[in-house]
Amino acid sequence: MVDFYNIDELLSDTERLIRDTVREFVNEQVLPNIGEWCVEGRFPEHLIGPMAEMGLLGAALPEEYGGAGLDALAYGLIMQELERGDSGLRSFASVQNGLVIYPIFTYGNEEQRRRWLPELAAGKKIGCYGLTEPDGGSNPGGMRTRAVRDGDTWVLNGSKMWITNATIADVAIVFAQTGEKPKDIRGFVVEKGTPGFLQNPILRKIGLRASDTGELVFEDCRVPDANLLPGSDIGLRAALSCLDQARYGIAFGAVGAASACLEEALDFSSTRAPFGKPLAGYQMVQQKLTDIISGITAAQLINLRLAQLKDAGTIKPEQISLAKSRNVRMALNTARTCREILGANGITYEFSSGRHETNLISVDTYEGTYDIHTLVIGAALTGIQAFR
Repeated sequence: MVDFYNIDELLSDTERLIRDTVREFVNEQVLPNIGEWCVEGRFPEHLIGPMAEMGLLGAALPEEYGGAGLDALAYGLIMQELERGDSGLRSFASVQNGLVIYPIFTYGNEEQRRRWLPELAAGKKIGCYGLTEPDGGSNPGGMRTRAVRDGDTWVLNGSKMWITNATIADVAIVFAQTGEKPKDIRGFVVEKGTPGFLQNPILRKIGLRASDTGELVFEDCRVPDANLLPGSDIGLRAALSCLDQARYGIAFGAVGAASACLEEALDFSSTRAPFGKPLAGYQMVQQKLTDIISGITAAQLINLRLAQLKDAGTIKPEQISLAKSRNVRMALNTARTCREILGANGITYEFSSGRHETNLISVDTYEGTYDIHTLVIGAALTGIQAFR
């Protein structure tokens, strides 16, 4: 792992052990096979058990609910190492941790926590998160999915799109409009097999090939009142707070993807000698590599501070927005440049830079596009909303 500023010295022994353990897992179980899974368009479900055993699926969850109770930096390093393998693997873990376990723990009641969290942390149940809709990914407040109360049940109608873990999920955290105002948006736990709940795959993707992506459809789907997350009565703020958890993990994951590309480009350019000396010996290549290490190092330092803010409980959404948008855009540019250094090899699954590039195109878009996060940061700086 590239570490130009010796950030490794700032980690605790436990944090280094966790990072190195996940790195070894990725090296042995993911990297030798990821190309094949991408060609097949298949998420490696057989890795769920080993990931759960390592504590990766309930990493920040308190131990009393079956989690590992790790601090923010250790959790971020897990996401970093998983995405060093592939964005699809990190996406799976991000959703399970930040978009399924987090809302149940934060907005659920004690009965709901005891019912679902231990099995989710143990990988016995997989979750997904239903917020984005086909016609308004960047405007969740305009959602069309509705939930109407009928006795002791809620009847859901609508659909959610671009959902990670959609077809393999046993439970879905779904936000729906229960009235006419943003504060009327509520969260529900919808269980697989509920009549009127359909989980459809999205196929023929050019990126995130090893990720399970799909659509959730609700057709007069009856959900018991016991599955309503009572703490979600704060409306859209509850849904957005879950996204902040996922975006935090993405900021770290981007560093893992960028580092993998740089390591590959360094190795390739040091051994490839088309004009009698290694590519790494040419000024233009060294300039590219220097720009890349500069970007990665800045992202590592941002993440380190972000973790400190998260553990202190003082982290702000706009700080997460800056890390997510800046780090992912850096990683996307890094992957593109490294793929260019690799020449024709860069478009094959024998190398990773091209795969990371196509993955990061999606990561740059989901959980808030670069442009949306720019407006979030701009509003924080100026005090003026520019969304409309």
